[in-house]
Amino acid sequence: MEVAEANPKSWAVGFLDECWWSRVALPTLSSWAEEGEPLRLIQRSVAKDDPQPKAISCYGLYLPEVGDTWLRFVDGRPISSITTRFLEWSLERLEALGKKVVVLVWDNASWHVSKEVRRWLGSHNRRVKQSGCGVRIVSCLLPKQSPWLNAIEPKWVHGKRKVVEADGVLGAYELADRVCRVFDCPHYEHLTVPQKVA
Repeated sequence: MEVAEANPKSWAVGFLDECWWSRVALPTLSSWAEEGEPLRLIQRSVAKDDPQPKAISCYGLYLPEVGDTWLRFVDGRPISSITTRFLEWSLERLEALGKKVVVLVWDNASWHVSKEVRRWLGSHNRRVKQSGCGVRIVSCLLPKQSPWLNAIEPKWVHGKRKVVEADGVLGAYELADRVCRVFDCPHYEHLTVPQKVA
């Protein structure tokens, strides 16, 4: 990270993580209310026949020097193939900013340390080195069970407090849209797991 700070034009530090956004669970929070009229957040539930998921997942990359958090929602759950697609998308954006190297700080989730992701990282960095084009990744895995070391974690906590709906249950797309507004980023097309051909 010190090397990146010494080369701010070509290096970036990014904190990557995934987060589940629940349509029904309520974050821990405090609020002001009129005297005698406390604001009550009641645990919600969705109808059994509701076709929308109870929670949606998204990938996030927090870039402190740039002052941005980039989000991509997932139709499904985080897996290795989605992780590499999110990384490719993020690297294209970093390259457009003139970056040559990103120090990627992330945890030991199975979809971060899988063989598929490790192979992808190795081949990506070799391709960048050979071609001289693109953004190289310096992967920095956090110690196990230490989420407080990832600078994106507090952003998730505050974001959940800002998107809470006191008067009902948000739809999945409406919730994702609200999250994107909180992080001041566009609501990009969701990443999906490729369907296997039979």
